Amino acid sequence: MSGPLIIPIFIPHEGCPHRCLFCNQRQISGTGGPPVNAAAVQAEILRWLARTNAASRPTQIAFYGGSFTALPRSRQEELLTAAAPFLQSGQVRSLRLSTRPDCMDAEQAAFLKAYHVATVELGAQSMNDKVLAIARRGHVAADTERAVAALRQAGLEVGIQLLLGLPGDSTSSLRQTLAQVLALRPDFVRLYPLLVLRGSGLADLHENHSYRPLSLGKAVVLAAFMKERLEQAGIRVVRIGLQAGTELEAALLAGPWHPAFGELISSRLMLRQTRKLLAQAAAGHVALRINPRDQSVFRGLKSFNINRLKQLGLWRRISLQTSPEQPRGTIAIA
Repeated sequence: MSGPLIIPIFIPHEGCPHRCLFCNQRQISGTGGPPVNAAAVQAEILRWLARTNAASRPTQIAFYGGSFTALPRSRQEELLTAAAPFLQSGQVRSLRLSTRPDCMDAEQAAFLKAYHVATVELGAQSMNDKVLAIARRGHVAADTERAVAALRQAGLEVGIQLLLGLPGDSTSSLRQTLAQVLALRPDFVRLYPLLVLRGSGLADLHENHSYRPLSLGKAVVLAAFMKERLEQAGIRVVRIGLQAGTELEAALLAGPWHPAFGELISSRLMLRQTRKLLAQAAAGHVALRINPRDQSVFRGLKSFNINRLKQLGLWRRISLQTSPEQPRGTIAIA
């Protein structure tokens, strides 16, 4: 069964009252023209609906790139009203958007609910006030807590976006951020390793050696740790790392970038599962079962996991079986 169809409408930088240290949204989204109007929104929706099997999939329109609820109310109404005919016709099921935590309260949440917004993602980035101040976010952790409460009260699905590797952050403070997010119990989380982009304030710090980004290896370790803890708590991790694209790669100066960053995380977690199962099993041969679609993840990039198991003397104990009944991303003793 196909997953939901997300129709993205980019409104880069719209509504943003601050220029965050790390941000160059136009480079990420690849858009730099004038703000979209209602006609352009509808044309984009029609284009997506015409080229996909949208009729057989739950479809959601998503406003990305700006701080939606920081926009003037008239601008919010313009964009939401442009999507209304597709909701009324049943071609689209609901709307989603992203915004700042300090631009959300009970009244704003109720307004979004009335326009059939189902999902709101909060760009929290961190739950450490010192880290947020260095990043020039313009909000504090308590704003995220209040925003989550307001959205919950309105019955909306809540997502939280987090950045790994912010200036001033550490493994300890990142763990504390994770603990606070777990306590908020959002419906889902997105994890992004921080990248240095041309035209951002972070690029200046990197150039004068005042900021050192995470290595790819460290970013994988941190992201894997966070993903595992979130999923153990029943919180979905819907994405790890930015979407690959020519605009992003052209803007990238430094940082833990890999086009298959999410798969690196999955492979690391699968290796950890494998070692744990082998440690728990009786000595000798062990038959492990995975989903057939996880075979490349099990092997790891350039067969890293296989080679590591060989180094540890564990590979000779394993025979691998596949079953479509095995949940993706999991391993069991057959």
